[in-house]
Amino acid sequence: MIKTKSNSVLLKPGTLKKHDRGGGASTTPLVTKGLGASVFITGYTEFKGGAKIPFHYHNCEESVLLLEGNALFDIDGEEFEVNPQDVTFIPAGVPHRFRNASETEPMKIMWIYGSPDANRTLVETGETRPIAAEHNT
Repeated sequence: MIKTKSNSVLLKPGTLKKHDRGGGASTTPLVTKGLGASVFITGYTEFKGGAKIPFHYHNCEESVLLLEGNALFDIDGEEFEVNPQDVTFIPAGVPHRFRNASETEPMKIMWIYGSPDANRTLVETGETRPIAAEHNT
């Protein structure tokens, strides 16, 4: 991480800590409240072959950009193919999930939440956690 005189930051993702989310997915936080973000937060989630995350929703808007691989996006009872550089917009409170479309190749997304206090609620259990709690920032 390089911090400038104006408190701007250049992040080098290869030097940042990844956090295991289970099921073959890991998250790397990027811009966070800890860096001074007051309106949004960002990060990467990487999926091993065949990995998926459970249905969940957030307390704020989310946008996801597929960086690498091919994904399946489940929302509103439908499944959508997502290719590199495709972008989603998900309103607050809408259950969704992403799955790696490949059983062997990795997949990587970049997410942006419309609040530094974003949280995730798992549909199956109702458990809610702050996004920041997943990466200790």
